[in-house]
Amino acid sequence: MTLEPKLSSIATTTARLSSRPIGGLTKRALDIAVASVALVLLAPLLLLVALLIRLTMGSPVIFSHARLGYGGRSFACLKFRTMVNDADTALQDHLVHNSAAREEWQIDRKLRIDPRVTRLGSILRRSSIDELPQLFNVLMGQMSCVGPRPIVAEEIPRYGLAWEDYTKASPGMTGLWQVSGRNRLSYRTRVALDRRYVRRWSAMRDVWILVRTVPAVLRTEDTA
Repeated sequence: MTLEPKLSSIATTTARLSSRPIGGLTKRALDIAVASVALVLLAPLLLLVALLIRLTMGSPVIFSHARLGYGGRSFACLKFRTMVNDADTALQDHLVHNSAAREEWQIDRKLRIDPRVTRLGSILRRSSIDELPQLFNVLMGQMSCVGPRPIVAEEIPRYGLAWEDYTKASPGMTGLWQVSGRNRLSYRTRVALDRRYVRRWSAMRDVWILVRTVPAVLRTEDTA
């Protein structure tokens, strides 16, 4: 699938959308409240992690990656850096020489043993601390505290008919996928959960997912 049809599909979908993602002002107010409180409470941890990355991995401390949000629009999704410099080259070299890893990447676009991730980065990923900078994405209105998993443009074909549902919401720091098993689930299941979330959204469901996120993050076997 070429880039031009993808962009055309995004534009067509965007034109059919309302002016706000699902949940409207109610969801936005919840996002601002939760993200603001979290940033205040977690400020010491954020500063400590930034210092550790700077001392052990050098610059940059924050990594931004293009992801698709509401309406299919691209935005810079923020994370603490967990990978070595020149990570793309390291990945391609690993996939060329490891057929099992290549097949795993093609199925889930994830690797359980990722040669790009540093030792500190592995700890940050297992604890989901690497995703805390996304609180700033939430405050900027690019993400929500709860929503579909933010994806890259190459994943659009894998969403199929669920792509239109995906574009009706802002992607979330957490969501049904994260509290339902995370990496133990197949990609197909993840897409189904994203679609279910969008079609059955309610403020109470968001609160329920937020509460369940804490024990889900502590189950590090799901993030391995």
